Amino acid sequence: MASQTDMTSQLASRIDTILRSVAGRRILVIGDTMLDKYVWGDASRLSPEAPVPVVRVSRETAVAGGAANVAFNLAALGCEVSLFGRIGTDPDGARLCELLAGGGVALAPGSVSKAVSTIVKTRVLCSRQQVCRLDREGSAASYAVSPGDFGRFVAPLASAADAILVSDYAKGLVCNATLKALSTLPSRPDVLSLDPKPRPGIDYSGVFLMTPNRAEALRLAGLEETPGEFPAEAVCEAIHAKFAPRFLVVTLGAGGMLLSEGGRPVETIPTFAREVFDVSGAGDTVIAAMTAALAAGIGLGDAARFANTAAGIVVGKLGTAVATASEIRAAAGSAVA
Repeated sequence: MASQTDMTSQLASRIDTILRSVAGRRILVIGDTMLDKYVWGDASRLSPEAPVPVVRVSRETAVAGGAANVAFNLAALGCEVSLFGRIGTDPDGARLCELLAGGGVALAPGSVSKAVSTIVKTRVLCSRQQVCRLDREGSAASYAVSPGDFGRFVAPLASAADAILVSDYAKGLVCNATLKALSTLPSRPDVLSLDPKPRPGIDYSGVFLMTPNRAEALRLAGLEETPGEFPAEAVCEAIHAKFAPRFLVVTLGAGGMLLSEGGRPVETIPTFAREVFDVSGAGDTVIAAMTAALAAGIGLGDAARFANTAAGIVVGKLGTAVATASEIRAAAGSAVA
């Protein structure tokens, strides 16, 4: 039986091989881009006006969110990333564009428009705990992409990509028309991955990889959440029957990651996380890492372990974050997934 030291060495070697393989892969991200703002402060008393804390603000920060965070995760792995989203010409949009440029993400032509409002999520945190979240966004229809714009801006990028990643936050860009346009592109890579946000009528058929969380997987399968063990076989069979993804990976939080192929569960990988401060953005990290690995020809199991390691790093950070290649190497060298 292999010792823990041997297992750690093997994991570190696999992770290093994957990181070298994904570097330079060209990934096109399509999805709902947003700006994540954080208001940091302390609260020592309640308001006399209502039973709510009075927050004394100490600082404010902003990071890329939604599909933009997915793009940042890919860039942190060394991929060449293009992002097609919907960003306004407002100050928040200008800030998001600055962040993307600084993070090495190429914003696709047609992404910035005065016809849309930049989607903004503002989280108020006191002593590392989220007090509330404020959302600003336009109508879903305003973020839709016309067939003409899709063909003009997305098709050329798709033909040159090693993989396409669709990040759906149900804000309007990812809809049946967008998904159909993707599936009928004259030239696109085999790896088309999707992080879903289930809702009535949406058709996610025929993607290469789908990565729902537990609640999303149950919704996609048409099953109710019930106490007890996750119904893996029923969920995998139902999702495959409806949408036929090549690979299905369900993130189960503390329960790890469930891997499925052909509608049948094949493996469950224990969670890698050692400390959990904030799970926001962990799903972005999982699909980014898995897409990059699969685009590099890595098998499903190793791609999932790679993503599991990266996500374990991200949930140990507060706020929307990414896992860098150096952090992943260090984590793989110190623990067994």
